[in-house]
Amino acid sequence: MEEPNIQLAEQINKLKKELNAVILAHNYQLPEVQDVADFVGDSLELSLKSMDVDARHIVFAGVHFMAEQAALLNPDKIVLHPDVGARCHMAGMLPRDAVLEFKRKYSKLPLLLYVNTLAEAKAEADYICTSANAVDVASKIPSDAILFGPDANLAKYVEMRSGKRVVAIPPYGHCYVHLSFTPADIEKMKDLYPDAEALAHPECTLDVVRVADFVGSTSQMLRRARESDARRFIVATEVGLLYRMKKENPRKEFISAYSNATCVYMKRITMTKILESLRKKKYKVVVPSDVSKRAADALHRTLDLLKVKV
Repeated sequence: MEEPNIQLAEQINKLKKELNAVILAHNYQLPEVQDVADFVGDSLELSLKSMDVDARHIVFAGVHFMAEQAALLNPDKIVLHPDVGARCHMAGMLPRDAVLEFKRKYSKLPLLLYVNTLAEAKAEADYICTSANAVDVASKIPSDAILFGPDANLAKYVEMRSGKRVVAIPPYGHCYVHLSFTPADIEKMKDLYPDAEALAHPECTLDVVRVADFVGSTSQMLRRARESDARRFIVATEVGLLYRMKKENPRKEFISAYSNATCVYMKRITMTKILESLRKKKYKVVVPSDVSKRAADALHRTLDLLKVKV
């Protein structure tokens, strides 16, 4: 960590103590943001952690829907999001009006929404999942067919793994970072590093998934990297994860399948913005109470389905 970052970290840590605050950071955040965070994880881990922490303030280093989710799960805490422009473009592909339209069209199918969704959309869902538990949740829903959104690639993956019919809403929903990976990227890297194990996120296309050696969420890829006997890994997800992988496994090598796989929205969160967020209590995330209750109900319904105690 460079000297300016050390000074920023000292100021951040001082303010955290004064305000009884914690910083939660997603695996795709900048390295220095991960280092200053109290907890780093994927969407599911951060959701559970937000309910578990004993803090008055939660500073959420991630995109906006994640901060929204922490707010709706913690009505008694103040959730701060350091940059209102850090938004997930995929979440924006499925606003509430579109959800209602699809629900009318497929009125008999239960609706499973990916966590990468706006709170207003979550409020209309029957269940909510992350990439880590999407297949498990879909498999346990008592229906042979389901609606799933907003990621069409993850919907196809869930259909393949669960054996259920999955209707993607919208049919074009995607993460632009994971869409950037191609089977040729993986195969080229395998040719260069024949001893490497290829890891891919299920938001990638099925063509990429099929050439990977392991498919999973960021938390699942991290666990695979720790447990696998392989010493080298080709990674098909946002480049931020490689920092944590290298940090946790210093004797192993991690290579991005596509070095430009960067989420510009995740990278909007900086240490300076985190410090300002703490100093000025900005930007407070407020979810309307009716939306919050209905979205929280869907989340808790999912946790009950999975038999997860919180």
